[in-house]
Amino acid sequence: MKIWLFILNFIVLGIFLQCSEVKMPSKINAMNTETSKNNPYYSRTDKTKLNVSNEEWKKILSPDLYAVAREAATERPFTGKYNETDELGEYYCAVCGNHLFRSSSKFASTCGWPSFFEAEKDAVKYKRDSSHGMERIEVLCGRCDSHLGHVFNDGPEPTGVRYCMNSVSMDFVPDEKK
Repeated sequence: MKIWLFILNFIVLGIFLQCSEVKMPSKINAMNTETSKNNPYYSRTDKTKLNVSNEEWKKILSPDLYAVAREAATERPFTGKYNETDELGEYYCAVCGNHLFRSSSKFASTCGWPSFFEAEKDAVKYKRDSSHGMERIEVLCGRCDSHLGHVFNDGPEPTGVRYCMNSVSMDFVPDEKK
């Protein structure tokens, strides 16, 4: 009986850690608007690939955004500002303004992070992530190479994938404000 409880606890813990990483930002800002105002690289229209050093990003980004976007930290599950957002609009990279997702591809995955079944074409790129004893696929911004989250093959139709993203790495613009 004790072995079954141990196995059950191990499985439950694995589910909660599936998207998470050990390093955590100190706190998550409610809005990233200050970062975009003070960021000379932030643009929702420029698609030019950026080559900015982490030293430069550290001067520009908030500590929480820097920890997630440049050091691949993860916000705690169920704490992100967009986890339960269901408004119509667009999601952009909070670091550079690159268009990432349309809200119509967002779904309630109950994993604790905002989840999408489809990214905008050429908006993201992928990298193998073998950290923390797991094999995952990291999702990076296609313009600035910032860490956004991970992608898994357990999403809904039509794609069957789940982009598990950090809220702090994204900005959201509702349709009525575009």
